[in-house]
Amino acid sequence: MKILMVCLGNICRSPLAEGIMKTKLPENFFVDSAGTISMHQGEHPDERAVKTAENHGVDISKQKSRPIVSSDFETFDKIYCMDHRVYEDVISKTKNDEQRQKISLFLDNSADRKNSEVPDPYWGDMNDFENVFQLLDKGCDAILHQLKTNN
Repeated sequence: MKILMVCLGNICRSPLAEGIMKTKLPENFFVDSAGTISMHQGEHPDERAVKTAENHGVDISKQKSRPIVSSDFETFDKIYCMDHRVYEDVISKTKNDEQRQKISLFLDNSADRKNSEVPDPYWGDMNDFENVFQLLDKGCDAILHQLKTNN
């Protein structure tokens, strides 16, 4: 199973989601992250994201931002988008229904959060990053539960 987490710049939310998910899944899963824009391509995650993850025993410091590419729609089994704008951008890059079926909002697996967005903490402070971490952690648990239920 290959899972891709997607946000706007791939320096805050999706790197955190990738790091959290990697700590919860067996090694036969592959988890990566990407952004819908290439502005931060090659950069490490935002320092505040790295520090927040580190505070929870998750190391995302070696990740590097990359934009989503067309081959991702063939490579990955599940693609989770952090908000509606990212979801629409990702959907617009697909070629067919099979690819579109792989894409969902990250929080859609959380019963109490359907159609909700993971807020972008970029313009916020450390509390915003901590709140996003907690939301992503719960969302990863919901995705994990869904994956186990479907297998």
